[in-house]
Amino acid sequence: MPSSTSTSVAFKGCYYVRPMEPTWCGRLPLSEWDQIGIIAHVPTIYFYQPPKNWLTSPTKIATTLKESLSKVLVPFYPLAGRLHSKGNGRFDLECNSLGVQFIEAQSSLTLSELGDFSPSSEYYRYLIPHIDYTLPMEDIPLVIFQLTNFNCGVVSISLLISHAVADGPSALHFIFEWARIARGEPLKMVPRFLDTNMLSPKRCNSVNKWEPDQLPLLLGNLDNVEERKKKTTVAIINLSKTQVEKLRKTANESWNKPSNGRGYSRYETVTGHIWRSACKAREHKNDQPTALGVCVDWRRRVEPNLPKGYFGNAILDVLATSLAGDLMSKPLGYASSRIREAVEKVNDEYIRLGNEYFKKQEDLTKFQDLQVVGNGEKGPFYWNPNLGVTSWLSLPIYGLDFGWGKEVYMGLGTHEELDGDSLLLPSPNDDGSLLVIICLQEIHMDVFKKHFYQDIV
Repeated sequence: MPSSTSTSVAFKGCYYVRPMEPTWCGRLPLSEWDQIGIIAHVPTIYFYQPPKNWLTSPTKIATTLKESLSKVLVPFYPLAGRLHSKGNGRFDLECNSLGVQFIEAQSSLTLSELGDFSPSSEYYRYLIPHIDYTLPMEDIPLVIFQLTNFNCGVVSISLLISHAVADGPSALHFIFEWARIARGEPLKMVPRFLDTNMLSPKRCNSVNKWEPDQLPLLLGNLDNVEERKKKTTVAIINLSKTQVEKLRKTANESWNKPSNGRGYSRYETVTGHIWRSACKAREHKNDQPTALGVCVDWRRRVEPNLPKGYFGNAILDVLATSLAGDLMSKPLGYASSRIREAVEKVNDEYIRLGNEYFKKQEDLTKFQDLQVVGNGEKGPFYWNPNLGVTSWLSLPIYGLDFGWGKEVYMGLGTHEELDGDSLLLPSPNDDGSLLVIICLQEIHMDVFKKHFYQDIV
């Protein structure tokens, strides 16, 4: 049972919700791509403001969520299981129906006290469950959610889903099907769990050698230990539709057009702008190497394409690289072109060769990120002089309706304060504007904002 010293949130109960019907039990092997990068839980939170004539009681809400979750866990049965460690950073998915953890809480807070819903809000620690990653992974549920009822009538639902078993599209597939069942509607798309042998290398005469990308360090440094110690802060930055269009126009007119004739996307232009602004704020020397981590969905890049409803991880990280001086002196289109070049190398061969590379590694721990089960100080980092920009621009993140209307706010639950880690989200207003959630060292943030807005011309 979670505990809290805060008088604003009281925890009422903790339960395990299991599939309503018997489901298959056994171990599902995971691909190597599932076992690298982030294997911890990704938190999201939804706030609901009921209408004045809303008569659904908190008890009815909890019952509706638990009953519908029990139903949706039948087709999504692996999520009721646990990870099973095989040692050396490797694990399987144990389908054992131990269940999803459900926490109920009551809060005296009001919606206005949460301010701008910043992921670093002090209140979020009570609205989003804390996971003790020192526990054996076999004891940690793959899905944890918390229902918090506020005295003012607001309701929040926070969800933590293990990235080891579900990427963004898969996690959203699950929670939106859950909401459909809660509303009394049938399942829209059955999840497809596939054999990891689908990524076995094809017979070919390829002589290409696959090696993981390496993150550069600050010039003169042998490691990034000192950079990790520096205090960071998180900011939410708004970009209007007009500003986004200006950036796209600048990028597409300031550099050679891509070979395929397709103009630079919102992600490529806004992310390129973030990259350039960060280099300026960090006062990089011209010869400072810098890298940008890009998340690539390969569902349509592997041959044959993954089927609709594929459930699991189908994303990988690649690095766009440059000298800081080139980014700062050349036009925005140059930065966008570096990002495009990095993404385009992800094809069927790249995905399969990468999977085989990791399969041959004795220990995968060093390829797993900081916020990883039992990983301590190991694993790759972004940090100065690098960035990582994840995009949720194409994900259907808004409009989650469990039967009492759509959310008034949806966002990242908490944001690990890792220098250079950032996220792009579409505006919930569906007006073409964007939100940038970015973490930088405190000494760099104000200067970053200055360059970020000043350079939009």
